[in-house]
Amino acid sequence: MVNYMPFFSNNAKGMKRSEIRELLKLTAKPGIISFAGGLPAPDLFPVEEIKEMSRIVMEREGKTALQYGPTEGDNRLREELAKLMQKDGVNITSNHLLIVTSSQQGLDLTGKIFVDPGDVVLTSRPTYVGAIQAFHSYGAKMIGIDQDAEGTQTTLLEAEIEKLGAKGIKPKFIYEIPDFQNPSGITMPLKRRKELIRIAEKYDLLIVEDSPYRQLRFEGKTEPSLLGMNPERVLGLFTFSKILLPGFRLGWMAGPNELIQKAVTAKQSVDLCSPPFNQAILYEYLHSGLLEKQITVIIKAYREKRDFMISMLSKYMPKLPGLKWTHPQGGLFLWVTLPEDMDAGEMFHAAIEKKVAYVVGTAFYPDGGGHNSFRMNFSYSSMAEIEEGVKRLGAVIESWKGNGRESAIMTP
Repeated sequence: MVNYMPFFSNNAKGMKRSEIRELLKLTAKPGIISFAGGLPAPDLFPVEEIKEMSRIVMEREGKTALQYGPTEGDNRLREELAKLMQKDGVNITSNHLLIVTSSQQGLDLTGKIFVDPGDVVLTSRPTYVGAIQAFHSYGAKMIGIDQDAEGTQTTLLEAEIEKLGAKGIKPKFIYEIPDFQNPSGITMPLKRRKELIRIAEKYDLLIVEDSPYRQLRFEGKTEPSLLGMNPERVLGLFTFSKILLPGFRLGWMAGPNELIQKAVTAKQSVDLCSPPFNQAILYEYLHSGLLEKQITVIIKAYREKRDFMISMLSKYMPKLPGLKWTHPQGGLFLWVTLPEDMDAGEMFHAAIEKKVAYVVGTAFYPDGGGHNSFRMNFSYSSMAEIEEGVKRLGAVIESWKGNGRESAIMTP
């Protein structure tokens, strides 16, 4: 038997599998209602429109679209994206954009160009598990800053930066998801965004703004993006996975040209270019003005599902001190907090036995915590599944809170 461990690099030895991806294996059992994945609703995918765009691309430029493309991406698509961002208040050109294989690659490239082993990255607590995984893979030491109802607490953030500075340590960047944060669903108000920008300027730090579904706002005022507020100090990550469809695996990075060019160089050693065929189809789709129409459809559907899930939580959750959930203004997720003495990780297997699934809160904490919390997705399931799933979950929590806790521990 060959021991392969000595062959692995230190980087590979430090890699960890995604907790969400591992949990999803359990949720694949027949009959399970899963609120675990961040899956868009497939019945909303614009299949016929994409079919038509594909036909146009094949007839007009098939040989070109099926060839390799530039690492930076299809320039026509980049021009359309620049227009899209300009409408959102970001003064940017195509030279400040890089097409990536979804924003997860953008996170990986961010770690690749910025992080040396041991470097400090500051983030909210909790935060997106995919970012934790990407930055950890390059040896980052991630320090979480607690959130309140308005997102990352900037007073705590500044205190942590001061504390690190006293030790001669300067963080590489601050990672934020200011709109409908994954996993909490919290949106950062303008005052807090201004504080974040002020801190970055004062301590000469970069901000990495992850914005996977900023366009999916159901209610409330659209706040300016961090990138729009300070385009010289913010690197933005975006994706079509949540606002159109995930199967294309396309997204983009936007920010200072010097950072984008370094990301281009890093990407060349990874995949040379993102799929030119998919990019050509996406360009036709955007150029035809179909994206705004599609986003309107998604917003309507997801708003209804969010409202319904919240009403079902109110109906079926037991009345326990400390049991609460967020009310996201958009996006795909909400966050449930259990009483402090309950453990969502231990309870997960009992939930699986009752054929309902969520993502345990500890997956979203880069430095420990979140044992009594979990994330729920409302975009994927049908209304009937949402009601039945929440009903099952309420029963699990009810049995777990009292004498039934020990008997509820099951092996999946």
